[in-house]
Amino acid sequence: MTDDQKRTEGPTSGARNARMARELESHLAFLDTFTGAALGVLSVASGIYTYLGVSSLLDGDGAMQAFAAIAYSVAVSTGIFVFWSYMMRLFPAMRTARSRAGLLGAMGLGSLAIIAMSSWLNAAALAGAAAVEQHLAETVQDYQAALERSHEIALSAQGLERDVARAQQSFADLSEQEADGGLSGFAGRGAVFRVLRQKSQELSALQEQIAQQGPLVDAAFTEGNALLSEMRALTVEPGPVQARSVEFSEKAVRLAGIVAELRQLSVAPLVARAAQDLSASVVLPELDGTNEAMRGAQGATITSVLNVLAQRATTLEAAAQEVVQMEPAAEVEYTPVSAADAVILYAGNFVPSWAGAIAIDLLPAVLVLILAVTHGAIRAGRDGAPIEDRMTIAELRAALAAARDVDAALIAGRQTAQAPDLSTDHAQRPSARAEQVPETAQGAPSGAPK
Repeated sequence: MTDDQKRTEGPTSGARNARMARELESHLAFLDTFTGAALGVLSVASGIYTYLGVSSLLDGDGAMQAFAAIAYSVAVSTGIFVFWSYMMRLFPAMRTARSRAGLLGAMGLGSLAIIAMSSWLNAAALAGAAAVEQHLAETVQDYQAALERSHEIALSAQGLERDVARAQQSFADLSEQEADGGLSGFAGRGAVFRVLRQKSQELSALQEQIAQQGPLVDAAFTEGNALLSEMRALTVEPGPVQARSVEFSEKAVRLAGIVAELRQLSVAPLVARAAQDLSASVVLPELDGTNEAMRGAQGATITSVLNVLAQRATTLEAAAQEVVQMEPAAEVEYTPVSAADAVILYAGNFVPSWAGAIAIDLLPAVLVLILAVTHGAIRAGRDGAPIEDRMTIAELRAALAAARDVDAALIAGRQTAQAPDLSTDHAQRPSARAEQVPETAQGAPSGAPK
């Protein structure tokens, strides 16, 4: 292949790589003009949100709190700017895998430090108020569940009134039968009648107590629902969330008292104790039959009545125990939380806010990787190309100028070295001519024509 064919073949791969490297360097030179400013803007923006987040954590109100928040945010902004400036300068310059792995580990550690000192505060500034409102809404749901469960247990206990009324009516009917002589065979209001009437009156008093609790249960449940409505309104009401949290806390205390009141209004334990006493505390009257046969009939009837009484007491106690053993409402206690704590507690509900807060701090990591790839491509393009392909016109001009300077210096040095030799030749030439003159004079007569 001739030289002309080689020249017409086009640029070699080395020349193409060198040209790509020069283009990338020109692009990087342009990007470097505003990269520092962009990094500074990101750092300042992160510092502003950090200031808003840390302000919600500091106690007190005044100049010292503002100064502390400003100092912390300035320190965070400075740290972010310096850290990423180091990484953007040093990481792309690393050539060995070991050095890159070391700086990559340092970058990971620094990123964790940035998240710990800045990103979660940024998330608190972005979604702190919404997270606190989420906490209030979750608390309202817990209180609503506790209120409804307590009301359900109280209503179940009120349902025991029907069992008590049925037992009371059965003893009242038996007493009426005994008055007509239907039980013992002897009409009148004797010992058997008095036993039956005694238990009927006890159950009637218990029924009245249960009935009296009904309006109290309904009133407590109505008041609790009203408080729940007010608390729901506070979760979505416009205005500062901290002020709403204070009012919410006051209503939560009142609602907790209502839930406790509903627990106390349950009559199931009362019915269980009354059922135990129903058969255990029987005052047996003296048999008042006029003869032995009548007294025997009264004793047998009273024994049968006591057996029935024990059965009814067992049934009533079992029904009451079912209510007592119902799972009680969970204990609910409202705990105020700050915006920063709430955004961590409910982080799963605010993933976009967390992503934005972290991205504003760690976005320069992408720039670091871009610079590392670009510098690697530049080095690959330069290392694989000969020197004549890597040199730019400016570098070629500089090289030619340097070569001319070197040539001029060499010529000047040679001239300086030759100058003493010339002066020595000039000093020796007159004496040589002087020696030649006498020789000529002496040889003239001999050389003259005769």
